[in-house]
Amino acid sequence: MAEKRNIFLVGPMGAGKSTIGRHLADELHLDFFDSDQEIERRTGADIAWIFDLEGEDGFRAREENVINDLTDKQGIVLATGGGSIVTKAVRNRLSARGIVVYLQTTIDKQVARTQRDKRRPLLQNEDPEQVLRDLAEMRNPLYEEVADYIVDTDDQSARAVANQIISKIGL
Repeated sequence: MAEKRNIFLVGPMGAGKSTIGRHLADELHLDFFDSDQEIERRTGADIAWIFDLEGEDGFRAREENVINDLTDKQGIVLATGGGSIVTKAVRNRLSARGIVVYLQTTIDKQVARTQRDKRRPLLQNEDPEQVLRDLAEMRNPLYEEVADYIVDTDDQSARAVANQIISKIGL
């Protein structure tokens, strides 16, 4: 039997990692996981509450453990949290254990896609657009560093992006 390959989706919040990941997994008949949902499932608490209680460092430690566990699986599509790549160990695991696809989007699209979402702790402030700009400046080079492929998600349906990923990867 041929070895199943993992596909790991990275990118900023609002890039469509979870939605595109579900379509991708469906098309390729792979299991889908979302690292944020898995953290919530394991802890019984939502991400915002974990951030409030443990801070970003506590959350990142949990995220690193979950991503380590999930990337040990075979034949999965994993949507990672937008900030997961700030940890070098996570970037190394993603690179070593599968194909990494950076889902790229503009700040304007991120704002439009996240403006009503109260479940994103880093955006619960007076200027979420500036937060997104600051995060992009810090994280975009890390997404690029870890990516095997870069796919733009602006102005495309999730299914179209999933099909584009399949085509780029050659599956």
